Amino acid sequence: MLVIALDTSTPAVTAGLVDLDEGRPRVLAERVTINPRAHGELLMPQLVDVVEEAGRGFADVDAIVAGIGPGPFTGLRVGLATAAALGQACDVPVHPVCSLDAIAAAAEVSGPLLVATDARRKETYWAAYDGATRVDGPHVARPADVPTSGYAVAAGELAEAVGLDAVEPRFPTPAGLVAAAALDADPEPLVPLYLRRPDAEAPGKRKSVLTR
Repeated sequence: MLVIALDTSTPAVTAGLVDLDEGRPRVLAERVTINPRAHGELLMPQLVDVVEEAGRGFADVDAIVAGIGPGPFTGLRVGLATAAALGQACDVPVHPVCSLDAIAAAAEVSGPLLVATDARRKETYWAAYDGATRVDGPHVARPADVPTSGYAVAAGELAEAVGLDAVEPRFPTPAGLVAAAALDADPEPLVPLYLRRPDAEAPGKRKSVLTR
């Protein structure tokens, strides 16, 4: 099975082409660029480069996996819109994956693990795992408020901010995204995990400057 993996839930713009060889993800090509302001500009060109480097075509793809966050509104919208459009164009299923699950799936940790990524506003998105199995979360909180009792290590870009030793990866990887996806089941709806309201909101009704 040939799978496109996309994620724009973090400052990393991630695109990869992964071959499932007897159920184990094998990355054929990938691009990961750290640029929180260029998801829209970089994602599709990176994916085109990945497909060309792997010597494959979009017609060869069997499925698409997309990280659904948690993450900021603008970044997630880019990745999910791209994944949905590709799914329609290629006539293949699009499988959503919690981006924190993808990080946990790629971490070489067999026991308790926390995953913490940047939620901005001096907060972190976090979830707790036993190996790659999520046991709590995802949540959003200040790093100091993340419960770390019973955990020695954390993955994700804010691993050290929650007071634990950091392990790789810092961002979702194509292999982790595919490993965390339920590719043998019908895909769930492609619904983003925002966990809170967007920074930008529609303005309220204007107040009248006229007095009676």
